[in-house]
Amino acid sequence: MPVLFISHTDCEKHVMLDHHPESPARLRAIEAAVQARDWDGSLALMEACEIDDRCFGQVHPADYVASLSALEPGEGIVRVDADTSLNRHSLRAARLAAGAAIQGVDAVMDGSARRAFCAVRPPGHHAESAIPMGFCLFNNIALAAERALARGAERVAIFDFDVHHGNGTVEIFLERPEVMVCSSFQYPFYPGRFDEVHEDHIVLTPLAAGTAGAAFRAAIERDWLPAIERHSPDLILVSAGFDAHREDPLGGLLLEDDDYRWVSQLLVDAAEQQCNGRLVSALEGGYHLEALARSTVAHLDALVA
Repeated sequence: MPVLFISHTDCEKHVMLDHHPESPARLRAIEAAVQARDWDGSLALMEACEIDDRCFGQVHPADYVASLSALEPGEGIVRVDADTSLNRHSLRAARLAAGAAIQGVDAVMDGSARRAFCAVRPPGHHAESAIPMGFCLFNNIALAAERALARGAERVAIFDFDVHHGNGTVEIFLERPEVMVCSSFQYPFYPGRFDEVHEDHIVLTPLAAGTAGAAFRAAIERDWLPAIERHSPDLILVSAGFDAHREDPLGGLLLEDDDYRWVSQLLVDAAEQQCNGRLVSALEGGYHLEALARSTVAHLDALVA
């Protein structure tokens, strides 16, 4: 079975302020790098579809979804927070991003794909249940987890290796122990929310600025491997942020391309051991275009192996 690469060109129509780091060029860089490789049939492209409103479920209340729709402008740009804004294409892009994550879950749970990667934007892991923030409108990976639970999964594990803490994902599942959330992140750093939570199913790995690959790997093995064994998930989900790369302009961690290949392989191996290989990942951060493209290919290398 192939690994799915789920995306949609309309995700590139979402544009925020001039020179904003979360730009359409991110997806174009990834697509060019993926197209430059011969995947020998191991990677299959799938066009994303918009999320069905019924799938917002327990993740985003209906009045929150309606409030975003009311803000969407006919022309120009409307800010929703200091660094997040909407143009007239933004909510379609966000609905496609969320829909892609759900499609990925459906495919791996149906057995039509081994794994899936969602090359989508806007990202999602900062979006709390009723607060858009940090470039994020809908929490794509949380919606994927909700879909898996609705389809019969008893336990889901989410792993987030973005340079920024996945505060939205933690907030959404803080009182739902069937979903374990493991987040590694630079600390102290943006957003400074839900980064000192103490719950058995919330596993936080704060990393000091300047942390490089060896220390990152040791921390991940220390924190995530026992958590995987303890939770025994039916599905693994990944918030794949590549802005902990040493070349990234927004973070202060010092990871290399090969560190992303390593952590991705660790999660693939865990999926093989725990849940018949079922794994879905979705793009989060990553703002140095060349490093983002290389790191994404390294992530995909592990997924197709």
